[in-house]
Amino acid sequence: MRLKLLATLMAIGFAAGTAQAVVTQQMIDNDASETKEVLSWGLGNQGQRFSPLKQVNVQSVKKLVPAWSFSFGGEKQRGQESQPVIHNGKMFVTASYSRIYALDAKSGAKLWKYEHRLPEGIMPCCDVINRGAALFDNLVIFMTLDAQIVALDQNTGDVVWKEKIEDYASGASASAAPLVAGGLLLTGISGGEFGVVGRVEARNPKTGQLVWTRPTVEGHMGYKYDKDGNKSENGISGTLNKSWAGDLWKTGGATTWLGGTYDSKTGLAYFGTGNPAPWNSHLRKGDNLFSCSTVALDIKTGQIKWHYQNTPNDAWDFDGANEFVTFDMDGKRVGGKADRNGFFYVNDAATGQLLNAFPFVKKITWATGIDLKTGRPNFVPENRAGDPTASADGAKGKSVFAAPSFLGGKNQMPMAYSPATKLFYVPSNEWGMEIWNEPVTYKKGAAYMGAGFTIKTLNDNPIGALRAINPKTGKIEWEVPNNAPLWGGVLTTAGNLVFWGTPEGFLKAADATTGKVVWEFQTGSGVVAPPVTWDVDGEQFVAVVSGWGGAVPLWGGDVAKRVSFLEQGGSVWVFKLMK
Repeated sequence: MRLKLLATLMAIGFAAGTAQAVVTQQMIDNDASETKEVLSWGLGNQGQRFSPLKQVNVQSVKKLVPAWSFSFGGEKQRGQESQPVIHNGKMFVTASYSRIYALDAKSGAKLWKYEHRLPEGIMPCCDVINRGAALFDNLVIFMTLDAQIVALDQNTGDVVWKEKIEDYASGASASAAPLVAGGLLLTGISGGEFGVVGRVEARNPKTGQLVWTRPTVEGHMGYKYDKDGNKSENGISGTLNKSWAGDLWKTGGATTWLGGTYDSKTGLAYFGTGNPAPWNSHLRKGDNLFSCSTVALDIKTGQIKWHYQNTPNDAWDFDGANEFVTFDMDGKRVGGKADRNGFFYVNDAATGQLLNAFPFVKKITWATGIDLKTGRPNFVPENRAGDPTASADGAKGKSVFAAPSFLGGKNQMPMAYSPATKLFYVPSNEWGMEIWNEPVTYKKGAAYMGAGFTIKTLNDNPIGALRAINPKTGKIEWEVPNNAPLWGGVLTTAGNLVFWGTPEGFLKAADATTGKVVWEFQTGSGVVAPPVTWDVDGEQFVAVVSGWGGAVPLWGGDVAKRVSFLEQGGSVWVFKLMK
């Protein structure tokens, strides 16, 4: 009898241990307040990137030292934009060329590696990066440069399921970290520069089976799917030809290439959408919905509940794909977005109503401001590149200088919000471009832009700046300049710290209230990824991926002189307090 009871208790204990090792939706919902793991991109689906940990603080951070480092190895040392996720003692981190590693989070020992076999002819717009993975059940799930989703067993790295999102030969790719919300796996797609039409998809995270799809170009049809994979109509996005001329909506861009955030209080997922295609705005009269927008989707149905368009009839490649981060302000649930176009927006998270909008960079030429009553920008017409058909030879329109450049006041690098200071910490850049329009026709798999450009520095001053921004007043409370453009994300903590990386290779920490830099460490290559933090047995760890690359070194221009000395790399650095 005793042996039988012991066996029963052991079985119960084993089952309980197994259950704890499985990532549930409730665990993901609590990720922002849970400190022992990092289960989502953004340290919580809201994307605030705030940790309640404070063992590492303004006073103790000077004792922060490397605990371990791991190299991705090989010859594939390109841009490393990944945010690690940590669960059950394992760190899962993606790397360039659609690779993913499982590491022992305490020692850095490699547990397994999966390297996706990429075909010839992939067409990623902006380097062969990957921004991270999602966790659910016993799976780690990430997207690939040939537009697939791969789900692996967390313990072995074996493929559990794999699904194709789109034909990579059309120019489609995928590199964002998936979002798990309401028991669904939500993903976007890249490829706007090739005329790929943006959309959000919801899948069963355990099987990859589609649940619904929602296009983000007005006029396209969305679908629901039954348990057998059969699709039924789910309604058109918007109204056909209401904001698009002719057939251009068919190849309209507006891709959802950075992924999304989710707020359980509103029940909505928020995805930013990229530029309309082609870049030549004179071809596509109208606002071109839902490009350069934030779209709020009901995760149960995929319906767009509201949208807010940051740059109607975009002519500058001002993708609105930047993250929409929800927070509380004046007793209301709102969301903040530092847009590529140089303006910071605050919208009601439930309705989309614009509450505030203000510049967060110093030079903006395309608009004089945002009308808070209409929500629309006050355009400067003469600062839109000219129509090629109005030129003498029809080959090139009037060139203009525009700021920010198409790389944006902020790009892919995620900002952070602290509920303690009530400030956003935004990696910002000051630069411009010369831009002109050219004739273009769509061809599947070919660049579909109809514009040319040259990136320009504004002056000899630093390009980058980490800025502490008050979303209520629009005031920049402090800034830390950086000579090269900032391209990595931000982390803030209850220890009154802000962490961020620089292309020059430093991981830095500053006092979140004053901006005083209190710690830095040279990682050996440029940092273009967001840091994370967690604790084990009462000991706080901080991690960041290092490896220079991404869009900045690809485009050249005057900015190339600022970054020509930087070396590529590929490694994870983990830090803890020296005892």
